[in-house]
Amino acid sequence: MLLTITTSRGPTTHDPAATHGPAADGSATELGYLLHKNPAKCQSFELSFGLAHVFYPEATARRCTAALLLDVDPVGMVRGGGGARFREGVLDQYVNDRPFVASSLMSVAIAQVFSSALGGRCKERPGLVDVAMPLTAKICVLPCRGGREFLTRIFEPLGYAVETVRHPLDERFAEWGESPYFTVTLSKTTTVCELLTHLYVLIPVFDHHKHYYVGDAEMDKLLAKGAGWLASHPEREVITYRFLKHAPSLARQALAQLEAEDATVEAALDEAPNSPKADEESLERRISLNEQRIDAVLAVLRGCGARRVLDLGCGEGKLIRELMKARQFEQIVGMDVSVRSLEIAAERLGLDRLPEHQKGRVTLLHGSLMYRDKRLAGFDAAAIVEVIEHLDPPRLAAFERVVFEHARPATIVLTTVNQEYNALFEKLPAGAFRHSDHRFEWTRAQFRGWAGGVAERFGYGVRFLSVGPEDANLGPPTQMAVFEA
Repeated sequence: MLLTITTSRGPTTHDPAATHGPAADGSATELGYLLHKNPAKCQSFELSFGLAHVFYPEATARRCTAALLLDVDPVGMVRGGGGARFREGVLDQYVNDRPFVASSLMSVAIAQVFSSALGGRCKERPGLVDVAMPLTAKICVLPCRGGREFLTRIFEPLGYAVETVRHPLDERFAEWGESPYFTVTLSKTTTVCELLTHLYVLIPVFDHHKHYYVGDAEMDKLLAKGAGWLASHPEREVITYRFLKHAPSLARQALAQLEAEDATVEAALDEAPNSPKADEESLERRISLNEQRIDAVLAVLRGCGARRVLDLGCGEGKLIRELMKARQFEQIVGMDVSVRSLEIAAERLGLDRLPEHQKGRVTLLHGSLMYRDKRLAGFDAAAIVEVIEHLDPPRLAAFERVVFEHARPATIVLTTVNQEYNALFEKLPAGAFRHSDHRFEWTRAQFRGWAGGVAERFGYGVRFLSVGPEDANLGPPTQMAVFEA
Protein backbone atom coordinates (compact mmCIF):
# COMPACT_ATOMS: atom_id res chain seq x y z
CA MET A 1 0.00 0.00 0.00
CA LEU A 2 1.27 3.44 -0.89
CA LEU A 3 0.66 6.94 0.47
CA THR A 4 2.21 9.98 -1.21
CA ILE A 5 2.16 13.58 0.01
CA THR A 6 2.99 16.33 -2.48
CA THR A 7 3.50 20.06 -2.10
CA SER A 8 4.44 22.66 -4.66
CA ARG A 9 6.16 26.02 -4.43
CA GLY A 10 5.07 28.71 -6.85
CA PRO A 11 4.00 32.33 -7.16
CA THR A 12 0.65 31.65 -5.45
CA THR A 13 1.86 29.32 -2.71
CA HIS A 14 3.30 30.08 0.70
CA ASP A 15 6.61 31.84 1.13
CA PRO A 16 8.41 30.08 3.99
CA ALA A 17 11.51 32.20 3.62
CA ALA A 18 9.56 35.35 4.32
CA THR A 19 7.73 33.81 7.25
CA HIS A 20 10.37 31.85 9.05
CA GLY A 21 13.55 33.85 8.74
CA PRO A 22 16.95 33.07 7.23
CA ALA A 23 16.90 29.41 8.32
CA ALA A 24 14.15 28.67 5.80
CA ASP A 25 15.02 28.26 2.13
CA GLY A 26 11.53 28.67 0.66
CA SER A 27 11.80 25.38 -1.22
CA ALA A 28 9.16 22.68 -1.60
CA THR A 29 11.75 20.28 -0.17
CA GLU A 30 11.04 21.78 3.25
CA LEU A 31 8.44 19.02 3.34
CA GLY A 32 11.39 16.82 4.24
CA TYR A 33 12.06 18.87 7.38
CA LEU A 34 8.42 18.62 8.43
CA LEU A 35 8.36 14.85 7.93
CA HIS A 36 11.80 14.54 9.51
CA LYS A 37 12.98 12.49 6.52
CA ASN A 38 15.83 13.52 4.19
CA PRO A 39 14.70 13.73 0.54
CA ALA A 40 18.14 12.50 -0.55
CA LYS A 41 17.76 9.16 1.24
CA CYS A 42 15.58 6.08 1.01
CA GLN A 43 14.90 4.87 4.54
CA SER A 44 13.32 1.68 5.86
CA PHE A 45 11.72 1.02 9.23
CA GLU A 46 10.78 -2.26 10.86
CA LEU A 47 7.21 -2.50 12.08
CA SER A 48 5.38 -5.34 13.79
CA PHE A 49 3.66 -6.32 10.54
CA GLY A 50 6.49 -5.75 8.02
CA LEU A 51 8.58 -2.89 6.67
CA ALA A 52 7.83 0.76 5.93
CA HIS A 53 9.89 2.54 3.28
CA VAL A 54 10.11 6.32 2.90
CA PHE A 55 11.47 7.83 -0.30
CA TYR A 56 11.00 10.89 -2.51
CA PRO A 57 10.05 10.25 -6.17
CA GLU A 58 10.58 13.98 -6.80
CA ALA A 59 12.30 16.65 -4.73
CA THR A 60 12.91 20.00 -6.38
CA ALA A 61 12.57 23.57 -5.21
CA ARG A 62 9.20 23.78 -7.01
CA ARG A 63 7.66 20.41 -6.21
CA CYS A 64 8.31 17.71 -3.65
CA THR A 65 6.65 14.33 -3.11
CA ALA A 66 7.21 12.06 -0.12
CA ALA A 67 6.12 8.43 -0.40
CA LEU A 68 5.33 5.98 2.41
CA LEU A 69 5.30 2.40 1.10
CA LEU A 70 4.25 -0.49 3.35
CA ASP A 71 5.53 -4.00 2.71
CA VAL A 72 3.14 -6.08 4.81
CA ASP A 73 4.00 -9.64 5.75
CA PRO A 74 0.60 -11.36 6.23
CA VAL A 75 2.19 -14.69 7.18
CA GLY A 76 4.33 -13.00 9.81
CA MET A 77 1.26 -11.26 11.18
CA VAL A 78 -0.55 -14.57 11.63
CA ARG A 79 2.42 -16.25 13.25
CA GLY A 80 2.79 -13.27 15.54
CA GLY A 81 -0.87 -13.42 16.54
CA GLY A 82 -1.98 -10.28 14.68
CA GLY A 83 -3.92 -12.02 11.94
CA ALA A 84 -6.30 -13.77 14.29
CA ARG A 85 -7.48 -10.44 15.59
CA PHE A 86 -9.07 -9.39 12.35
CA ARG A 87 -9.95 -12.60 10.49
CA GLU A 88 -12.16 -15.41 11.63
CA GLY A 89 -11.44 -18.05 9.01
CA VAL A 90 -8.13 -19.91 9.02
CA LEU A 91 -7.54 -19.38 5.29
CA ASP A 92 -8.56 -15.72 5.50
CA GLN A 93 -5.67 -15.10 7.84
CA TYR A 94 -3.26 -15.84 4.98
CA VAL A 95 -5.25 -14.86 1.88
CA ASN A 96 -6.58 -11.30 2.19
CA ASP A 97 -6.09 -7.77 0.89
CA ARG A 98 -3.99 -6.52 3.82
CA PRO A 99 -0.71 -6.15 1.88
CA PHE A 100 -2.38 -4.11 -0.85
CA VAL A 101 -4.86 -1.64 0.69
CA ALA A 102 -4.63 1.23 3.15
CA SER A 103 -5.97 0.18 6.53
CA SER A 104 -5.28 0.50 10.23
CA LEU A 105 -1.77 -0.67 9.32
CA MET A 106 -1.21 2.59 7.47
CA SER A 107 -2.31 4.60 10.51
CA VAL A 108 0.18 2.71 12.67
CA ALA A 109 2.90 3.44 10.13
CA ILE A 110 2.02 7.15 10.06
CA ALA A 111 2.17 7.28 13.86
CA GLN A 112 5.53 5.54 14.04
CA VAL A 113 7.37 6.73 10.94
CA PHE A 114 6.04 10.32 10.91
CA SER A 115 5.63 10.71 14.67
CA SER A 116 7.22 14.17 14.84
CA ALA A 117 5.08 15.56 12.03
CA LEU A 118 1.93 13.98 13.45
CA GLY A 119 2.71 15.54 16.82
CA GLY A 120 3.28 18.99 15.29
CA ARG A 121 7.03 19.08 15.96
CA CYS A 122 9.88 20.13 13.67
CA LYS A 123 13.24 20.63 15.36
CA GLU A 124 15.08 22.06 12.35
CA ARG A 125 12.29 24.38 11.12
CA PRO A 126 9.88 24.90 14.04
CA GLY A 127 8.21 27.83 12.33
CA LEU A 128 7.06 25.61 9.47
CA VAL A 129 4.74 23.54 11.65
CA ASP A 130 1.93 26.09 11.60
CA VAL A 131 2.28 27.07 7.94
CA ALA A 132 -0.61 26.09 5.66
CA MET A 133 0.70 24.94 2.29
CA PRO A 134 -0.91 23.32 -0.77
CA LEU A 135 -0.85 19.61 -0.04
CA THR A 136 -2.06 16.64 -2.04
CA ALA A 137 -2.30 13.20 -0.46
CA LYS A 138 -2.77 10.18 -2.73
CA ILE A 139 -3.80 6.87 -1.19
CA CYS A 140 -3.24 3.74 -3.26
CA VAL A 141 -5.50 1.83 -2.61
CA LEU A 142 -8.37 2.54 -0.19
CA PRO A 143 -11.19 0.00 0.31
CA CYS A 144 -14.59 1.67 0.53
CA ARG A 145 -17.79 -0.34 0.13
CA GLY A 146 -19.84 2.84 0.40
CA GLY A 147 -18.33 4.09 -2.85
CA ARG A 148 -17.34 7.62 -3.75
CA GLU A 149 -20.36 9.08 -1.94
CA PHE A 150 -19.13 7.77 1.40
CA LEU A 151 -15.60 8.98 0.71
CA THR A 152 -16.84 12.51 0.05
CA ARG A 153 -19.10 12.42 3.13
CA ILE A 154 -16.02 11.77 5.23
CA PHE A 155 -13.42 14.06 3.63
CA GLU A 156 -15.32 16.99 2.07
CA PRO A 157 -16.63 18.45 5.37
CA LEU A 158 -12.97 18.96 6.30
CA GLY A 159 -12.40 21.10 3.23
CA TYR A 160 -10.68 18.55 0.98
CA ALA A 161 -11.20 18.36 -2.75
CA VAL A 162 -11.74 14.64 -3.36
CA GLU A 163 -10.86 12.76 -6.54
CA THR A 164 -11.43 9.01 -6.86
CA VAL A 165 -10.56 6.33 -9.38
CA ARG A 166 -12.30 2.99 -8.95
CA HIS A 167 -10.19 -0.09 -9.71
CA PRO A 168 -12.37 -2.66 -11.49
CA LEU A 169 -12.32 -6.30 -10.53
CA ASP A 170 -11.17 -8.88 -13.03
CA GLU A 171 -13.97 -9.72 -15.45
CA ARG A 172 -13.96 -13.29 -14.12
CA PHE A 173 -15.44 -11.94 -10.88
CA ALA A 174 -18.13 -9.71 -12.43
CA GLU A 175 -20.86 -11.39 -10.39
CA TRP A 176 -19.26 -9.96 -7.24
CA GLY A 177 -20.49 -6.51 -8.24
CA GLU A 178 -18.53 -3.25 -8.35
CA SER A 179 -15.07 -3.13 -6.91
CA PRO A 180 -14.77 -1.45 -3.49
CA TYR A 181 -11.18 -0.37 -4.19
CA PHE A 182 -10.31 3.23 -5.03
CA THR A 183 -7.26 5.38 -5.52
CA VAL A 184 -8.16 8.51 -3.57
CA THR A 185 -6.56 11.94 -4.02
CA LEU A 186 -7.17 14.62 -1.38
CA SER A 187 -6.15 18.25 -1.94
CA LYS A 188 -6.23 21.12 0.52
CA THR A 189 -4.15 24.06 1.65
CA THR A 190 -3.38 23.06 5.22
CA THR A 191 -0.58 22.11 7.59
CA VAL A 192 1.24 18.80 7.33
CA CYS A 193 0.24 18.04 10.92
CA GLU A 194 -3.47 18.51 10.18
CA LEU A 195 -3.29 16.39 7.03
CA LEU A 196 -1.55 13.52 8.82
CA THR A 197 -3.99 13.78 11.74
CA HIS A 198 -6.98 13.46 9.43
CA LEU A 199 -5.40 10.51 7.60
CA TYR A 200 -4.47 8.83 10.89
CA VAL A 201 -8.06 8.97 12.15
CA LEU A 202 -10.00 8.51 8.92
CA ILE A 203 -8.15 5.76 7.03
CA PRO A 204 -9.22 3.14 9.63
CA VAL A 205 -12.84 4.32 9.21
CA PHE A 206 -12.84 2.43 5.90
CA ASP A 207 -11.22 -0.64 7.50
CA HIS A 208 -13.68 -3.08 9.08
CA HIS A 209 -10.91 -5.35 10.36
CA LYS A 210 -8.49 -3.50 12.63
CA HIS A 211 -5.45 -5.63 13.24
CA TYR A 212 -5.09 -4.82 16.94
CA TYR A 213 -7.16 -4.78 20.10
CA VAL A 214 -9.49 -1.81 20.50
CA GLY A 215 -9.82 -0.57 24.08
CA ASP A 216 -9.74 2.60 26.16
CA ALA A 217 -6.38 3.58 24.67
CA GLU A 218 -7.93 3.71 21.19
CA MET A 219 -10.75 5.92 22.46
CA ASP A 220 -8.18 8.27 23.98
CA LYS A 221 -6.29 8.40 20.67
CA LEU A 222 -9.48 9.22 18.79
CA LEU A 223 -10.41 12.05 21.15
CA ALA A 224 -6.87 13.44 21.16
CA LYS A 225 -6.43 13.40 17.38
CA GLY A 226 -10.03 14.44 16.76
CA ALA A 227 -9.79 17.48 19.02
CA GLY A 228 -10.98 20.63 17.31
CA TRP A 229 -12.64 19.01 14.27
CA LEU A 230 -14.35 15.69 14.98
CA ALA A 231 -17.02 17.12 17.30
CA SER A 232 -18.41 19.30 14.50
CA HIS A 233 -18.08 16.72 11.72
CA PRO A 234 -21.51 15.75 10.30
CA GLU A 235 -20.42 12.07 10.24
CA ARG A 236 -18.86 11.99 13.70
CA GLU A 237 -21.01 9.04 14.81
CA VAL A 238 -19.99 6.92 11.83
CA ILE A 239 -16.34 7.89 12.27
CA THR A 240 -16.42 7.12 15.99
CA TYR A 241 -18.10 3.73 15.70
CA ARG A 242 -15.87 2.60 12.85
CA PHE A 243 -12.64 3.85 14.39
CA LEU A 244 -13.52 1.99 17.57
CA LYS A 245 -14.37 -1.18 15.64
CA HIS A 246 -18.08 -0.86 16.44
CA ALA A 247 -17.44 -1.26 20.19
CA PRO A 248 -20.74 0.25 21.45
CA SER A 249 -19.69 1.12 24.99
CA LEU A 250 -16.49 2.87 23.89
CA ALA A 251 -18.27 4.66 21.06
CA ARG A 252 -20.96 5.96 23.42
CA GLN A 253 -18.33 7.27 25.83
CA ALA A 254 -16.43 8.96 23.02
CA LEU A 255 -19.57 10.52 21.51
CA ALA A 256 -20.63 11.83 24.92
CA GLN A 257 -17.30 13.64 25.23
CA LEU A 258 -17.55 14.95 21.67
CA GLU A 259 -21.06 16.25 22.38
CA ALA A 260 -19.73 18.05 25.44
CA GLU A 261 -16.91 19.59 23.39
CA ASP A 262 -19.31 20.75 20.70
CA ALA A 263 -21.68 22.24 23.29
CA THR A 264 -18.80 24.06 25.02
CA VAL A 265 -17.63 25.62 21.76
CA GLU A 266 -21.15 26.69 20.77
CA ALA A 267 -21.80 28.14 24.22
CA ALA A 268 -18.56 30.08 24.10
CA LEU A 269 -19.50 31.52 20.71
CA ASP A 270 -22.93 32.48 22.00
CA GLU A 271 -21.70 34.16 25.16
CA ALA A 272 -18.33 35.71 24.38
CA PRO A 273 -18.71 39.47 23.89
CA ASN A 274 -15.91 39.56 21.32
CA SER A 275 -16.90 36.33 19.55
CA PRO A 276 -17.44 36.16 15.76
CA LYS A 277 -21.19 35.78 16.31
CA ALA A 278 -21.32 38.79 18.58
CA ASP A 279 -19.17 40.84 16.20
CA GLU A 280 -21.39 40.10 13.21
CA GLU A 281 -24.56 40.87 15.16
CA SER A 282 -23.13 44.11 16.57
CA LEU A 283 -22.06 45.23 13.10
CA GLU A 284 -25.57 44.79 11.75
CA ARG A 285 -27.67 45.60 14.83
CA ARG A 286 -28.04 49.33 14.15
CA ILE A 287 -29.98 48.57 10.95
CA SER A 288 -31.85 45.46 12.27
CA LEU A 289 -30.59 43.64 9.19
CA ASN A 290 -31.49 40.17 10.46
CA GLU A 291 -35.15 41.12 10.88
CA GLN A 292 -35.20 42.71 7.43
CA ARG A 293 -33.74 39.56 5.90
CA ILE A 294 -36.36 37.36 7.53
CA ASP A 295 -39.18 39.72 6.48
CA ALA A 296 -37.92 39.74 2.89
CA VAL A 297 -37.67 35.94 2.77
CA LEU A 298 -41.15 35.56 4.26
CA ALA A 299 -42.59 37.95 1.66
CA VAL A 300 -41.20 35.82 -1.17
CA LEU A 301 -42.43 32.57 0.38
CA ARG A 302 -45.89 33.98 0.93
CA GLY A 303 -46.02 35.43 -2.55
CA CYS A 304 -45.17 32.17 -4.31
CA GLY A 305 -47.99 30.35 -2.49
CA ALA A 306 -45.71 27.74 -0.92
CA ARG A 307 -47.23 25.41 1.66
CA ARG A 308 -44.36 22.96 2.21
CA VAL A 309 -41.14 24.86 2.98
CA LEU A 310 -37.51 23.96 3.67
CA ASP A 311 -35.20 26.13 5.79
CA LEU A 312 -31.76 24.86 4.77
CA GLY A 313 -29.06 25.87 7.22
CA CYS A 314 -31.76 26.77 9.71
CA GLY A 315 -29.37 27.44 12.60
CA GLU A 316 -31.24 28.21 15.80
CA GLY A 317 -34.64 28.51 14.11
CA LYS A 318 -35.22 32.27 13.75
CA LEU A 319 -36.88 31.94 10.34
CA ILE A 320 -38.81 28.84 11.42
CA ARG A 321 -40.33 30.80 14.32
CA GLU A 322 -41.78 33.30 11.86
CA LEU A 323 -42.94 30.61 9.45
CA MET A 324 -44.85 28.92 12.28
CA LYS A 325 -46.92 32.09 12.77
CA ALA A 326 -48.40 31.87 9.27
CA ARG A 327 -51.11 29.26 8.68
CA GLN A 328 -50.17 29.15 5.00
CA PHE A 329 -47.13 27.01 5.77
CA GLU A 330 -48.48 23.55 6.48
CA GLN A 331 -45.15 21.73 6.63
CA ILE A 332 -41.91 23.35 7.76
CA VAL A 333 -38.63 21.43 7.73
CA GLY A 334 -35.41 22.91 9.07
CA MET A 335 -32.05 21.26 8.40
CA ASP A 336 -28.62 22.10 9.78
CA VAL A 337 -25.22 20.45 10.00
CA SER A 338 -24.82 21.45 13.68
CA VAL A 339 -26.56 19.18 16.18
CA ARG A 340 -26.08 21.82 18.84
CA SER A 341 -27.88 24.46 16.74
CA LEU A 342 -30.79 22.06 16.21
CA GLU A 343 -31.02 21.43 19.94
CA ILE A 344 -31.13 25.17 20.61
CA ALA A 345 -33.75 25.59 17.88
CA ALA A 346 -35.95 22.86 19.35
CA GLU A 347 -35.71 24.45 22.79
CA ARG A 348 -36.37 28.02 21.63
CA LEU A 349 -39.28 26.95 19.43
CA GLY A 350 -40.75 24.94 22.29
CA LEU A 351 -41.37 21.95 20.04
CA ASP A 352 -41.88 19.59 22.98
CA ARG A 353 -44.60 21.88 24.35
CA LEU A 354 -46.60 22.37 21.15
CA PRO A 355 -50.14 20.98 20.85
CA GLU A 356 -50.31 17.74 18.87
CA HIS A 357 -51.88 19.38 15.81
CA GLN A 358 -48.95 21.84 15.69
CA LYS A 359 -46.11 19.36 16.26
CA GLY A 360 -46.71 17.75 12.91
CA ARG A 361 -46.02 21.02 11.09
CA VAL A 362 -42.37 21.35 12.13
CA THR A 363 -39.51 18.89 11.68
CA LEU A 364 -35.81 19.46 12.42
CA LEU A 365 -33.29 17.38 10.50
CA HIS A 366 -29.57 16.85 10.99
CA GLY A 367 -27.82 16.84 7.63
CA SER A 368 -25.36 18.44 5.26
CA LEU A 369 -26.02 20.37 2.07
CA MET A 370 -23.06 18.58 0.51
CA TYR A 371 -24.91 15.30 0.03
CA ARG A 372 -28.06 14.23 -1.76
CA ASP A 373 -30.85 13.70 0.75
CA LYS A 374 -34.18 12.14 -0.19
CA ARG A 375 -35.81 13.89 2.75
CA LEU A 376 -35.49 17.22 0.93
CA ALA A 377 -37.48 16.20 -2.14
CA GLY A 378 -41.06 17.28 -2.88
CA PHE A 379 -41.18 20.73 -1.26
CA ASP A 380 -42.72 23.85 -2.74
CA ALA A 381 -39.96 26.22 -1.67
CA ALA A 382 -36.62 26.42 0.10
CA ALA A 383 -35.02 29.27 2.03
CA ILE A 384 -31.22 29.43 2.23
CA VAL A 385 -30.43 32.45 4.37
CA GLU A 386 -26.79 33.53 4.86
CA VAL A 387 -25.48 29.99 4.31
CA ILE A 388 -23.43 29.76 1.12
CA GLU A 389 -20.68 32.11 2.36
CA HIS A 390 -19.86 29.48 5.00
CA LEU A 391 -19.08 26.88 2.30
CA ASP A 392 -15.63 26.41 0.81
CA PRO A 393 -15.78 27.52 -2.86
CA PRO A 394 -14.76 24.06 -4.20
CA ARG A 395 -17.81 22.62 -2.43
CA LEU A 396 -20.33 24.94 -4.07
CA ALA A 397 -20.79 22.56 -7.01
CA ALA A 398 -21.94 19.80 -4.64
CA PHE A 399 -24.29 22.24 -2.90
CA GLU A 400 -25.77 23.30 -6.25
CA ARG A 401 -26.57 19.72 -7.27
CA VAL A 402 -28.09 18.85 -3.90
CA VAL A 403 -30.44 21.84 -3.89
CA PHE A 404 -31.12 22.71 -7.55
CA GLU A 405 -30.92 19.24 -9.14
CA HIS A 406 -31.97 16.69 -6.52
CA ALA A 407 -34.21 18.53 -4.01
CA ARG A 408 -35.43 20.91 -6.75
CA PRO A 409 -38.20 22.93 -5.04
CA ALA A 410 -40.21 25.19 -7.34
CA THR A 411 -38.95 28.33 -5.57
CA ILE A 412 -35.58 28.91 -3.91
CA VAL A 413 -34.88 32.14 -2.06
CA LEU A 414 -31.21 32.61 -1.22
CA THR A 415 -29.45 35.47 0.55
CA THR A 416 -25.81 36.30 1.12
CA VAL A 417 -23.79 39.29 2.27
CA ASN A 418 -22.77 42.04 -0.15
CA GLN A 419 -19.01 42.41 0.24
CA GLU A 420 -19.03 45.94 -1.18
CA TYR A 421 -21.20 47.20 1.68
CA ASN A 422 -18.57 46.19 4.27
CA ALA A 423 -16.83 49.53 3.75
CA LEU A 424 -19.70 51.21 5.62
CA PHE A 425 -19.18 49.18 8.81
CA GLU A 426 -16.87 51.39 10.87
CA LYS A 427 -15.75 48.59 13.22
CA LEU A 428 -14.87 46.18 10.40
CA PRO A 429 -11.21 46.36 9.27
CA ALA A 430 -10.62 46.82 5.56
CA GLY A 431 -10.57 43.51 3.74
CA ALA A 432 -12.03 41.56 6.68
CA PHE A 433 -15.11 39.38 6.50
CA ARG A 434 -18.17 39.98 8.67
CA HIS A 435 -17.77 36.57 10.30
CA SER A 436 -14.61 34.55 10.86
CA ASP A 437 -16.29 31.42 9.45
CA HIS A 438 -17.08 33.06 6.11
CA ARG A 439 -15.09 31.39 3.32
CA PHE A 440 -15.86 34.21 0.88
CA GLU A 441 -18.01 37.30 0.50
CA TRP A 442 -19.23 38.23 -2.98
CA THR A 443 -19.70 41.57 -4.67
CA ARG A 444 -23.00 42.16 -6.46
CA ALA A 445 -21.44 41.27 -9.82
CA GLN A 446 -19.94 38.05 -8.47
CA PHE A 447 -23.22 36.98 -6.89
CA ARG A 448 -25.23 37.71 -10.03
CA GLY A 449 -22.68 35.84 -12.14
CA TRP A 450 -22.87 32.76 -9.91
CA ALA A 451 -26.67 32.82 -9.58
CA GLY A 452 -27.16 33.32 -13.32
CA GLY A 453 -24.93 30.35 -14.08
CA VAL A 454 -26.78 28.13 -11.60
CA ALA A 455 -30.16 29.15 -13.03
CA GLU A 456 -29.05 28.36 -16.56
CA ARG A 457 -27.52 24.98 -15.65
CA PHE A 458 -30.52 23.72 -13.70
CA GLY A 459 -33.44 25.23 -15.59
CA TYR A 460 -34.50 28.04 -13.25
CA GLY A 461 -35.31 31.68 -13.84
CA VAL A 462 -33.69 34.10 -11.39
CA ARG A 463 -34.42 37.62 -10.18
CA PHE A 464 -32.52 39.75 -7.68
CA LEU A 465 -33.74 41.79 -4.73
CA SER A 466 -32.03 44.09 -2.22
CA VAL A 467 -32.33 43.68 1.52
CA GLY A 468 -31.58 46.52 3.93
CA PRO A 469 -30.77 50.19 3.40
CA GLU A 470 -29.24 50.60 -0.04
CA ASP A 471 -26.21 52.80 -0.63
CA ALA A 472 -26.14 54.61 -3.96
CA ASN A 473 -22.64 53.34 -4.78
CA LEU A 474 -22.17 50.19 -2.69
CA GLY A 475 -25.63 48.66 -2.88
CA PRO A 476 -27.49 46.88 -0.02
CA PRO A 477 -25.88 45.03 2.93
CA THR A 478 -27.60 41.79 1.89
CA GLN A 479 -28.33 40.57 -1.61
CA MET A 480 -31.08 38.10 -2.49
CA ALA A 481 -31.71 35.81 -5.45
CA VAL A 482 -35.11 34.23 -6.08
CA PHE A 483 -34.94 31.15 -8.31
CA GLU A 484 -38.17 29.94 -9.91
CA ALA A 485 -38.54 26.74 -11.89
